[in-house]
Parts: sequence; C-alpha cells; structure tokens
Amino acid sequence: MSRLARLEPELAEFGGTVSVWCGRVGTPPAYARLEHAVHYPASTMKLAVLAAAYRLADAEVLDLDADVTVRQTFTSAAQGADQFQMDPDYDSDPKVWQRLDGRASLRWLSRRMIVRSSNLATNVVLEHTGYAAATDAWRVVGARHSAVNRGIEDYAARDAGLDNTVTAADLAALLAALQTDRLASADACHNMRQVLLAQEHNNDLPAGLPPGTRIAHKNGWIDGIRHDAGIVYPPDTAPYVLVVCLTTSRPDGSMRHLMSRIAAASWADRHNLTG
Repeated sequence: MSRLARLEPELAEFGGTVSVWCGRVGTPPAYARLEHAVHYPASTMKLAVLAAAYRLADAEVLDLDADVTVRQTFTSAAQGADQFQMDPDYDSDPKVWQRLDGRASLRWLSRRMIVRSSNLATNVVLEHTGYAAATDAWRVVGARHSAVNRGIEDYAARDAGLDNTVTAADLAALLAALQTDRLASADACHNMRQVLLAQEHNNDLPAGLPPGTRIAHKNGWIDGIRHDAGIVYPPDTAPYVLVVCLTTSRPDGSMRHLMSRIAAASWADRHNLTG
C-alpha cells in the first residue's frame, strides 16, 4: 500500500473536505481523494489569472511589459453594483501598495501576484485580462468545475452568487498542461514555471518535502481554507503533480501540519506514482 493510501484514515477523520490529487504529469492520478469536490479557491485562483495574462500575451492582445496604473478601486462583477475598494490590511505584499496610483508593468504585477500572493496585483492584472480569459484558462485544460467570476474583495459579486471555484483535479490539470507546454506557448510556460518556482510562501507543501526540493507551486489560505498546488521536481525521478485542498473548521496550524504530512507521503511514493 502506498504511503498516501495509508493516510486515508487520518484524512477521513480530519473533518470537512480533504481533497488530494497526486500523480505523474499527463497520467491518471496514482492517488486521488475527493478530487472533484468544489472548494472556494482562495489565492489558487491566481494560477488561472497568471495563465490568462500569458496566453493573451501569446495572442498579442496583451503586452506584459506595458506599464499600467495601480489603483485600488475596481468595477464589481455584479451588474449594477457600486465600485469596490480594496483594503491594504487584507493583503500580503506591501510592495505593490507602495506603487498605488503609480505605474507598474503587468509582468511585474503578475509575478507579485504569485510569489507574494498580492491581492492588489491580482485585481489589476484581472482588470486587463477579464474574467472570461481567466476561466478560459481552466477550460482549455479540460477543467470542469473551476471558474474565475469575480475579483478579490468583490463582496457584491459574491453576494450575487458570482464566486470563484476550484477542484483538486482541475488544479492538477492546469499544472500538467503548464509542465507539458500545452497551457500556452513553450516560452510562456517556461516563464510561468519560473515564477511559480520563486514562490516565497513555502509553509504548506514544501514543508513536507526535503529541504531544497524544487516545487513550482501556488498556495492559498483564508479562515477555514488552506490549499496548495504544485509541480514537484525530484532529482532522482520524473516530476509529479501534487494538489491538496482543505476546507475545514480545523485551526490553520492543523491544516498546515496535514498538508506537510501529505507532501511527505507523496515524496515517499515518488518512484511509484503510476495511475
């Protein structure tokens, strides 16, 4: 029995919804659990926004090196709703806020959106890609349940039923397409992987991997939710995709501990991840 399968009793007892997808790139999962359960994505939705920006750049619709205005007021996705203003205290990247009312390139904002999980950068980039392009990034990889329907802190849209969604299986599909250069052009996929490899919030999946292990990943967290999705690059075998989505009433520390245990089990299984 695989190490991941041995964790099943612990995952079942954890409470809430614990979704896992683990397997080689381009193959069925070696281990999956509630992989099609729909979760609120927290900041993992930023993966689709990143993909949208680079795909539009491939199509020469968007210039990633163009400077745009960094502002904190945005049009709600809810029809007829007032504009909403973002709160700097609900963000993890002061460097983007230091440019408020100034200019920054879409490439720099896209990077800050991932490596520091900047909410402000996300909404600025999303303003230029549009919701449809972000959701289309899910659809082109065959994702069935994930969508980007609103920006961060757009509470009027949320209350109107326009919310963002994600599943572990859809995150795995997007990352597999990124690794195999099917999500966008080869150059764009390479550049996106480099951004994900530079992730600075590494207390989820990376905490369960050997120190120094390369992982191109994006995590997301709010009260009651903790997710992480990544491509793991072991030095002694082929890369694999690992996604964990946790929606539960457990404390954040418990979620991070479980996340690291799942990552450690995937590492122990890394030579035998056959779907």
